[in-house]
Amino acid sequence: MATFCSSLDYRMVCNLFAIGFYKPYAGISKPPTAVSQRQAPALNSRDLKSAAISDSLRLLEWHKVVDLVSSFSGTHLGREATKAQLSSTIELTYEESKIRLEETSAAMELIKCGSGMLNFSGIDDILVKSAINQACKGFPVTGLEAIAIVSLIEFTENLQATVEAAVKEKPGWLNRCMPLYEMVMNASVCHPLVKMVEQVINEDGSVKDSASYELRQGRERVRILERKLYQLMEKLARNDKNDSLSLEVCNINGRWCIKSMSNQPAKIDGLLLSSGLGAGDLIEPIAALPLNDELQHARALVAEAEKDVLSQLTNKIKIELGSLQSLLDMITQLDAVTARAKYCIEYGATYPNFFLPGEIIKPTTDEGVSIGTSNKVSSSHLQREWKLYMPKAYHPLLLQQYRENLENAKKSLANAASDLRRKKMHGKSVMMEDIDSHIEHMKVRISQLERSPPVPVDFAISAKTSVVVITGSNSGGKTISLKTVGLASLMSKAGLYVLASEPARVPWFDAVYADIGDEQSLTQSLSTFSGHLKQISAIRSNSTCHSLVLLDEVGAGTNPLEGAALGMSILESFAESGSFLTIATTHHGELKTLKYSNHTFENACVEFDEESLKPTYRVLWGIPGRSNAINIAEKFGLSQAILSKAQKLHGKSSGEINEAITKASPRFVNGKRKGRQA
Repeated sequence: MATFCSSLDYRMVCNLFAIGFYKPYAGISKPPTAVSQRQAPALNSRDLKSAAISDSLRLLEWHKVVDLVSSFSGTHLGREATKAQLSSTIELTYEESKIRLEETSAAMELIKCGSGMLNFSGIDDILVKSAINQACKGFPVTGLEAIAIVSLIEFTENLQATVEAAVKEKPGWLNRCMPLYEMVMNASVCHPLVKMVEQVINEDGSVKDSASYELRQGRERVRILERKLYQLMEKLARNDKNDSLSLEVCNINGRWCIKSMSNQPAKIDGLLLSSGLGAGDLIEPIAALPLNDELQHARALVAEAEKDVLSQLTNKIKIELGSLQSLLDMITQLDAVTARAKYCIEYGATYPNFFLPGEIIKPTTDEGVSIGTSNKVSSSHLQREWKLYMPKAYHPLLLQQYRENLENAKKSLANAASDLRRKKMHGKSVMMEDIDSHIEHMKVRISQLERSPPVPVDFAISAKTSVVVITGSNSGGKTISLKTVGLASLMSKAGLYVLASEPARVPWFDAVYADIGDEQSLTQSLSTFSGHLKQISAIRSNSTCHSLVLLDEVGAGTNPLEGAALGMSILESFAESGSFLTIATTHHGELKTLKYSNHTFENACVEFDEESLKPTYRVLWGIPGRSNAINIAEKFGLSQAILSKAQKLHGKSSGEINEAITKASPRFVNGKRKGRQA
């Protein structure tokens, strides 16, 4: 590296100084300056770390995974709780993460028992929360709110009964469900409250006639008065009826009236409530005034009686507020845990063998696992110590998108077929040739999707490796590989299984830092290159020996020579700082050589099929990638003269690097790259 870095110029030193990797004034309290400058208020270290983590989560699109998992919740509060818990994942300790994983496993066991015991769709948690708030403020609850409370209590009772029965039938099942067993069985339910609500509230939320003597009497009086008024209105309307006049009995704001359906005035003594062209007259007959007034009074008494019943019910609820709030909190928490479990089941996720960095983890399976090749892994291979081991790992958002596309395609086909049947049944003429062609096209689309699922990536990083350098062609899957590792680490820390095959080994990271994509910032006058430097500087300052660092296209965005030197300096700095694991992608071939001067480095590459000129999206471990631009140009028929000159312009240094790799790596045989089992 000494020879290579001798080409650094003044601009290179400025870049290194800017991100903190080069400190010429180390040990001096204040560097010399000619002009005093006003310093902007500096953020404290905690704010800087929080900003770096927040930027990393955004770049990894963690919020999309959060939204996806929360969609499996059955209640509104459960969805909000799931989002809140997953969004605060980075704050979890190792022990808290282990507890979450145990909860998820327990919920999966409960779901497997069937009976729909964890189906929360029948709970209206918003109404329950509203009832609790109303009772706290001393306001009467509504009938619907009381019914929602009963549904919550009955759901909990049924859940407790089902869990208890399952424990009796399967004694060994209790240990697997213990984290949630205690949560469910310790929930307090108030049977007297349920009985009281059922005595006074109908299923539709209305107060029962039998709720009180005053209410029963009042409603009976209302029914009698309404019957008398209707009969009176009918009699008045018949007496005034003629061939040219149409009258209608109606109820306006609780008062019985007669409405003329024509422009001819009605000959009825009463109060004219409204009159207009085309609308007719609205009249409250004089004879009906006393009965209407009495009816209004009777209804007011009924409303007061209903309020008294609900007030008594509210007083009972106030006594149980503590247990109701605890019950609602338990159901909300259980719904959030169940959402994680349902997501894991739906996507076929695998339990991650979770461990704290520094612990020794060995694969225990006797089965071979293919890593980067199609060959089975030897038994001696299985005894290696792994820092990260995830065979056939999927990017969760890519898998979600694929499943949604396939599901939408199948729905479109079903809708098209259903529409065709409906048209035939109604005798409508259809162009069968066009429809058959359209349906056939849909079937082909579905077949193509089914044959082209996302390609999983194998990860096998040995315990001695601190920095992995992934090289290879554009669009070959390097960035997706970085995001897959980052999201899998966050998922396991959040209490989710990972989308990989067994056995998965994932360390607990105190933080996942990422510098991925275009970080140009117009508001801060930062170029893409400067934006990357700013993020890398923040990562370098805050990462620890328990951190995961993901750097995409390290050293890109500037002069290739300088960028390669800067990339080498950055990666060596992370290796020396003791960060638990750094994974970087790059196009700079010089970074491949770091492995041969530092045993903590490892090479990997995304595979490229030189016959089809397409990437395979597979990652090969222990193998440095190489550029395929000239080979691709030759395949497309570019003249030999251009290719020869391009080969010369490619540079002597590049040839020396490849030659050094070839000599140093036993994985190259006769100048050809040979894949290895990780």
